[in-house]
This record gives sequence, structure tokens and C-alpha cells, in this order.
Amino acid sequence: MKGSSEESIESVRPSNLQAFANISTLHGMSHIFAYGHMTFRRFLWTLSFLGSLSLLMLVCMDRVSYYLEYPHVTKLDEVAATNLTFPAVTFCNLNEFRFSKITRNDLYHVGELLALLNNHYQIANPHLAEPEVLAALKDKANFQNFKPKLFNMTDFYNRTGHDINDMLLQFRGETCTYKNFSTIYTRYGKCYTFNSGLDGNPLLTTLKGGTGNGLEIMLDIQQDEYLPVWGETDETSYEAGIKVQIHSQDEPPFIDQLGFGVAPGFQTFVSCQQQLLQYLPPPWGDCKSTPIDSEYFSTYSITACRIDCETRYLLENCNCRMVHMPGTSTVCTPEQYKDCADPALDFLVEKDNDYCVCQTPCNMTRYGKELSMVKIPSKASAKYLAKKFNKSEQYIGENILVMDIFFEALNYEKIEQKKAYEIAGLLGDIGGQMGLFIGASVLTILEIFDYLYEVFKDKVLGYFIRKKRPQRCQSDNLVIFLSL
Repeated sequence: MKGSSEESIESVRPSNLQAFANISTLHGMSHIFAYGHMTFRRFLWTLSFLGSLSLLMLVCMDRVSYYLEYPHVTKLDEVAATNLTFPAVTFCNLNEFRFSKITRNDLYHVGELLALLNNHYQIANPHLAEPEVLAALKDKANFQNFKPKLFNMTDFYNRTGHDINDMLLQFRGETCTYKNFSTIYTRYGKCYTFNSGLDGNPLLTTLKGGTGNGLEIMLDIQQDEYLPVWGETDETSYEAGIKVQIHSQDEPPFIDQLGFGVAPGFQTFVSCQQQLLQYLPPPWGDCKSTPIDSEYFSTYSITACRIDCETRYLLENCNCRMVHMPGTSTVCTPEQYKDCADPALDFLVEKDNDYCVCQTPCNMTRYGKELSMVKIPSKASAKYLAKKFNKSEQYIGENILVMDIFFEALNYEKIEQKKAYEIAGLLGDIGGQMGLFIGASVLTILEIFDYLYEVFKDKVLGYFIRKKRPQRCQSDNLVIFLSL
């Protein structure tokens, strides 16, 4: 009787496995851990449960592995707008220096850099020069009794670069002034930016799409001011025209690598569409979400990173900077340009892929472009334009260009990276598979933890409690009868 009572007490304890199996919501447990001996039915239930549990573990491992890949998807949306901020438009004449503005002192210092003079201060290739150019060059290259003066590269770039007042002819049918453009220096020398937002000028917006609702300018590229090209240098160009870059106001122009060309003798139509791009930071993507670590720029962009990197590279290798580079460090002399700065920068841009590694920003604005062009002037308008601008018909055909930049429509593209699989999806998948294979849920897991707690309390804590309890002697169970 005593043994059977102890077994009944043991069977109702919370730590008893059969008792837990009978009340658990985990499917199959009550059939596996039933009271009595092992039967074929219990064996089949055990195999089924272990098989389902194995499949569950495989599926869960696959879901966790997929989550740790941090996948993402790209969402593309076309968003209509009531108005759009017009982009900044930077353009540079492909000729950096005007020939007529170069003085004798300038030629003495930069003649070899521009391949106009040899190292003996003599005209390098007189047989290649036009008679008028050769005569002017001989006069400037007459260094007899000449005492060179101090030379400043920044002043040289500013003084000899093409002037916006001389280049601009028309702007949407109205006369344009320098107030509409900000001067900026790039590797092409003195350039100009429309709608830069600098100097307190408000940003311009457009209320309509289509041609005629953006920037339309007529420019004179002044080919008669182009330097004669008698050799290959980084400061002279074989081409005639302008280089243009359309960019946001938050990033500096990087026109020598990101610009597109516009040729004289054509009207070029540039249809734009604004694109807002949002990338994900690591581990889902590889964009840069931290602020830029630069003493020259406050907002991170790929172009800002590149210019900052190129500036540091030249300071480290040549101990000077180019005119277009930011900062207050010493500007390179013409000799440093020729011997160090130009070769070092060319090497960095073309061959060194490790020094300047610039990540994509997590948020950026880009402008998609479609270009088309028509011939200008037509035969019917050549005489009129020649008379209007007091130039010859040949000059108009070789020097005049029209550029029309506009939004294709009053909308923009939003391209956004999104997380394809987040923690909520992982938990949902695991929970669904648990319910499918073993009929478990979060409450089932709590039941298991509750059972483990009961086992711990009964086995471990109970052991120490019984050990501390005083042991009863056998004599305590004896009954003494006294005879009177």
C-alpha cells in the first residue's frame, strides 16, 4: 500500500514527465509519454514527432540563414509634384585660358606648362602656328631685357579664364548678367554655375515641364581666343565647345569626369528627370550613413569625397594644391603643375583604385538626361544672327551654341532600397512552421520553461531541502507499552 501511494503522489507532481505530457499543448507528447509500457503505437508517435521536429529545425535554420544574408529589394515609384526645384547647372569652356589675356609675364612663367615655349623660353613649334597667332606670340615671347615679376596661379586662372559677360548672348530671350551665375573653379579652369543657391540667391523652381520652362541660353565659345595646341598637356584641349554638368545644390561639380559636351553650331535639348535615391546602410547595403570627415565639405557626396581625396593626395605628394581644389594651402607653381601635380592627379584618376574609395551616400539626388540636337544657324537665319551680334556668318556657325535644359514632366522618380526580410518576418515564419510541424506556439514554449522550472525546483532545490531536514531514528517509530 505504501509503494502504490508513493507512485500516485509521484505521478501528480508537476515535474513528472507523463503529467506534463498529458496537459501540454505540444502535439504528440501525450501519446509518446503515456503511462505504461512502450507499445508499437507509442513508437510510431515517437518517430513521427522526431521527424517533424527535424524538419522544423531544417526550415528554421534555412530561415535564419536567409535573414543573416540581409536581403533587400528595390522599390521604384513615380511621384507627381506641383513644382520642382531646378537643379544647379555648371558649364565650362573647354579652353581654359584666353590667348589675348596672356601677358608677357604670364608666358614667361606658364609658357612651358602650356607647351607654347620650350625650356629655353623659345616658341616651341612656330611652323604649326597661324601667321597672326605667331606674330602675337613672338611679341609676347620677346624676353630681352625682361625682368619677370611675381606670378600667382589663382590670379592667372581668374584673369585669363573666359568671362561670362562675353560668352552669354541670350537667356530665355532676355539679357543675362553675371548675377545669375556663380563663379567656380574646376579642372577646366574658370567655370560658372546657374542656380547654385550661393551668395544668398534663392533657389529657382519650375511649375511646368517641357522645353521653354527651364534654362535656355545662347553662348559664344570664342574660338578666336583658344590657345594654340602644339603639344599634349592637361591644360589644353583638342575640342571646341563647353562641358556641362547637371547636379544638385548639395554636391560640388565634378565636371571633368561627370560632365557632357555641347558643341557649337547646334542647339542641344537636355530633357531631365529628377531621381531621389535612398540606399540602405550595412549590413543590408553598403551606403555611407555617417557624416563626412572633411575640413572642406559639410555634406557628404561622392564628388565631395573625390575632391577631398584628390586634394589630400596632392598635399601629401606635391606639398601644394591646384587652383580648383578647396582649402587655404599653398597653390602649386607652374613648375609644380608640370612636374608633380598634373602627373600625380592623372595617376590617381586613371590607375590608383585604392587611395580614393568613396562610398555611395544613403540619400542622393540624381538627374537622368536625354539629349537631342538640331543645327544652328539655319541657312535662313545665318545672316540675321550675324547682323544681330555683329559677327560674320562663319563666326556664328563656329562659335554659337544654344542649350535648353528642362524637366520632361513635373514628376520625379523615387528609387528606394527596402529590407526584404526583417525580424518580424523571421519570427512569423518560424512560428508558422512550429504550428505546422509540432503544433507549438509561444505559449507552448512557456509551458516547457515552466516544466523545466518545476523539475529544477523538485530535483535540485528539493535535494538541498531534504538534506537539511533532520533524520528520524528507527526508535522514533516504536511504541512503548508499560504494564501497570
